[in-house]
Amino acid sequence: MRGVRPRLRDLRRHPVPTWWRDAKLGIFVHWTPASVAGWAPVDADINELVLGHDRPLVHTPYTEWYQNSLHFPDSPVSAHHRETYGDRPYDAFADDFRAGLTSWDPDAWARSFEAAGARYVVLVTKHHDGFCLWPSAVDNPNRAGWHTGRDVVGELADAVRARGLRFGVYYSGGLDWTFDDRPLATLADGMGAVPRGRYPAYAEAQVRELVERYRPDVLWNDIAWPTDGRRLWQLFADYYDAVPEGVVNDRWAPWSPVLPLLATRRVKPYVEASARRQLRRDGGLVPPRVGHGDYRTPEYVVFPDVRSTPWECVRGMDRSFGYNRNSRPEHFLGTDELVTSLTDIASKNGNLLLNVGPRGEDASIPAEQLERLAALGRWMDRYGAAVRGTRPWVRPATRTHEGHDVRFTARDRDVFALVWADAPTPTWTLPAVEATPSTSVRLLGGPEVPWRRTGDGLEITVPADLPPAPARAVALRDVRAR
Repeated sequence: MRGVRPRLRDLRRHPVPTWWRDAKLGIFVHWTPASVAGWAPVDADINELVLGHDRPLVHTPYTEWYQNSLHFPDSPVSAHHRETYGDRPYDAFADDFRAGLTSWDPDAWARSFEAAGARYVVLVTKHHDGFCLWPSAVDNPNRAGWHTGRDVVGELADAVRARGLRFGVYYSGGLDWTFDDRPLATLADGMGAVPRGRYPAYAEAQVRELVERYRPDVLWNDIAWPTDGRRLWQLFADYYDAVPEGVVNDRWAPWSPVLPLLATRRVKPYVEASARRQLRRDGGLVPPRVGHGDYRTPEYVVFPDVRSTPWECVRGMDRSFGYNRNSRPEHFLGTDELVTSLTDIASKNGNLLLNVGPRGEDASIPAEQLERLAALGRWMDRYGAAVRGTRPWVRPATRTHEGHDVRFTARDRDVFALVWADAPTPTWTLPAVEATPSTSVRLLGGPEVPWRRTGDGLEITVPADLPPAPARAVALRDVRAR
């Protein structure tokens, strides 16, 4: 696209690269000065709040929104902050964050991500507080030095790429509280707070700097984008020229004069009512289709069926992306649920972008998160071939005659049946599958196993010594759907 003014229809022809569609599992990293405080309420998840609370962002479980929550004296975060830190300003957490970097080991992080079975890592390089995790040469006109001295972005990029993983960057284009720090209580407030003035040029310059320095395989924006579509399409075209196998997500709504109107007193109630109706239809937070994006990014929600276009479920291990020291075991996704969620997403043509929220004060990944990464890795070591590099089958799901949920994926001549069974029954009978003269069945990580045709479907004999797992995979060679 170099040398030609890009058109939106040309950008939409950009193919989603095979590496991204094959990956199935990526790691998101939210790590900001808010990670030092590391506290948010845990009474409800984000989708419950948006659907049922008139000021959801005041009570958000996302710790990375800590600075915004401090604007509201009656918020749980403000009460916690007064009790714990007195009148200490949010900006002071940056000094603790920088000090914690002295013990940061990016290679250890990369080893954990690789061992979990991930194939790409997306780092939050700048969240809504505007703090940058690289020593940017683009000066912030409102807050000098609001960045790390250590090149966190570059060091993590080198570490994960050294282990064969792809590296991407998240950039908060829609919000930057160093340019506009108005209190945000609702989603409409957020859409109306995209900064103007010097910010559009600043954001574009920073993203171009990230692309030039680090050649990210993923360019992940959030909320909206502060320039108009013409400039944004050029940014995309230049990125694809620099990184031909790169991908961009779907949260790049170009700025328009309509956006500030969404937060006005007269319009806001209608926007909020419309957003709630859409959330009910979608089952949770699903960004609207706007402009251009290579894939969709539902947040803490999974699509109910197979999608013809690529998508990525974005979620934390608990109710927050940033580290939340207030989370208890019941707020975390269980290891079994984590595995079955991955298989469900893969069967529907999606990836799971699973978040890691390190501590701000010492740059460590909390034990609860490491345990889940390790459990996921143990499962991927044996059964990962049933999700990685696969595509949806003609039937995404079924239940065995014995009552187990099943998800299907496919690659070449193999159909993979991922059976959700804590304890193996003597047989698994798949009513959706029909054998052919050349059919064979084998356990992943094991030998071929006996099977037979029955009136209820293809019946597989399950070995009695099968190790425990939340989901077990069998490869069905040369079968068809019933």
